[in-house]
Amino acid sequence: MARSDREQKLRAFPWVIGLLLALACGPGGQQGAPGALEPPAGARPGNGELAALMKARGLTEQDVEAALRTYTPTGGRDEYLLFASGGHSGQVLVIGVPSMRILKVIGVFTPEPWQGYAYGDETSALLATGDRNGQPLTWADTHHPALSETNGDYDGRYLFINDKANARVAVVDLRDFVTVQIVNSTLIESDHGATFVTPNTEYVIESAQYPAPLGGRYAPIERFDEEYRGAVIFWRFDRERGRIVPEQSWAIETPPYMQDLADAGKLVSDGWVFVNSFNTERSWGGIAEGNPPMESGASQNDMDYLHIINWRQAEQAVADGKFEEIAGMKVIPLEVAAAEKILTFVGEPKSPHGVDVTPDGRELVVSGKLDTHATVYDFEKIRSLIEAGTFTGRDPYGVGILPFEEAIRGQVEIGLGPLHTQFDDQGNAYTSVFIESKVAKWSLADLALIEKIPVHYNVGHIVTAEGDTVSPDGGYLVSMNKWAIDRFNDVGPLLPQNFQLIGIDGEKMKLLYDLPIPLGEPHYAQMVRADKIKAIDVYTPIGINALTHERDPFAVEGGQERIERRPDGVHVFMTAVRSHFTPDVIRVKQGETVHLHITNVEQARDATHGFAIGSKNINLSLEPGEHANVSFVADRAGVFPIYCTEFCSALHLEMAGYLLVEPR
Repeated sequence: MARSDREQKLRAFPWVIGLLLALACGPGGQQGAPGALEPPAGARPGNGELAALMKARGLTEQDVEAALRTYTPTGGRDEYLLFASGGHSGQVLVIGVPSMRILKVIGVFTPEPWQGYAYGDETSALLATGDRNGQPLTWADTHHPALSETNGDYDGRYLFINDKANARVAVVDLRDFVTVQIVNSTLIESDHGATFVTPNTEYVIESAQYPAPLGGRYAPIERFDEEYRGAVIFWRFDRERGRIVPEQSWAIETPPYMQDLADAGKLVSDGWVFVNSFNTERSWGGIAEGNPPMESGASQNDMDYLHIINWRQAEQAVADGKFEEIAGMKVIPLEVAAAEKILTFVGEPKSPHGVDVTPDGRELVVSGKLDTHATVYDFEKIRSLIEAGTFTGRDPYGVGILPFEEAIRGQVEIGLGPLHTQFDDQGNAYTSVFIESKVAKWSLADLALIEKIPVHYNVGHIVTAEGDTVSPDGGYLVSMNKWAIDRFNDVGPLLPQNFQLIGIDGEKMKLLYDLPIPLGEPHYAQMVRADKIKAIDVYTPIGINALTHERDPFAVEGGQERIERRPDGVHVFMTAVRSHFTPDVIRVKQGETVHLHITNVEQARDATHGFAIGSKNINLSLEPGEHANVSFVADRAGVFPIYCTEFCSALHLEMAGYLLVEPR
């Protein structure tokens, strides 16, 4: 929505509220609330029921305004879609804005039964590609979703998400909101500065968080300085195929600091990547052994190091063969990165958690959790200092350190515990303030604080509408809060998280909505215009495999249903249509391998069918036109009901059958 259109709607809100209040009072009534306005001529007065309802529920005019700005009637559509990390669920949430309705959960790193994710052959195999060193993984810690970009703007085609706990990256195809790829590198053991994309999605960035010997080898913790390292991985992305290409990907070795968040340069700073770090003290704990805990050991220095990476120069270094191969990945050694100024440092306020490039690409905003400022760095100053070799010194690993004062434009006093920054279309920046539990609005032009709004509680990341692109929209901000102590009904000691929608188009920021999130712990989100997402309604032609978007070789057409015995087992070619499976009785012998090939031959929108076999851990979701395969061994004799798990018609309960496993 254009800003002028949104402002026109905002100006209309007081009149609408006035009308509602006038209707609430009844004929000749007086609301008495400050700011109540006369309804337009011809408006029919009400009978006071609205006023009684407001009074009974303790609602204010501000509450009514918030309700009007977020209410989306049946059949209405949201202006934006919010893609939010699902934290320990290993999934991604899709939320409409401004309604704050949860629209979908995308299965990514963990099984998702309703969608049949990881319960069929293809998706089970996909999930297994994320196993590490033969260890199956059934949980993940998703942190930072990133939408694919074209020229620094969201293009609505793909979504990327990382798993901090297990150093994995996944690709979601936004044609159908299905995960299509999981990649992991045993080069690193954890990640945090992931996922972030370059302006044309050439690369998906993943940086390590907790240092460890690269490649998964062992080294004693006492050799931390000498043998523990981080790395920043650049996963090459093929936009046409919609897949990461591991063999064209590479990494840069980094010192054993804890690399944190990242952001890619854009426009004038395109070709560069910036990564926070903390623990330049290289503390590794050991409380029981008489050492200080990591939290205090890692908080001694006044400055940590912002990592400045020239990724195009690094790309050329890889092409020139200036790499080592570790754990199957090309890695630019730290000494090469330092000597060729591929990697340089500049000081940043201690314990930073966020580096955010401004929409014009000319500046970077960094905040330190143990500082009170947002620091604004000037990219042209940084580049000039690097080109001139103007360093105040080098770190213990030979990386040049730029002079802090010469690299910044200035600082703005934000408050206690500033973290993450987003932008609007009016030259304003918004920074989360963790300790104060507030969001601060400030002017980029004159580095002046404008206002703060309280949030509940302990805000981490925030997101504004398209707020980290070259053309942010403004309008809405979502504060992602860690605690919800007094916001909702009591549900035991494990409390929901809280996403708070804030309107940022008026003179003052206004809280509009609280959304409890029953997953821990969501971290970051991106908010894209809904009209950029071109999701399909059905799979066409019939028989499409959702992971390839091509017709599956085992796709079944009506009239071709059959059961065949082959050397590798029993193959069942089945169709699903309201309200039956064909065939609906499957006869096999104990010990045989069964291969089910099931096609939903419907083309009506939302004519989804489920397919489940009791006691076999099989549950598929078959959207219209979709095909899925599932294989299992009929290891136990018995009778096993088959049924459709998705309510599909009046005869849904009759959409059933039997798997008959005859004893040996």
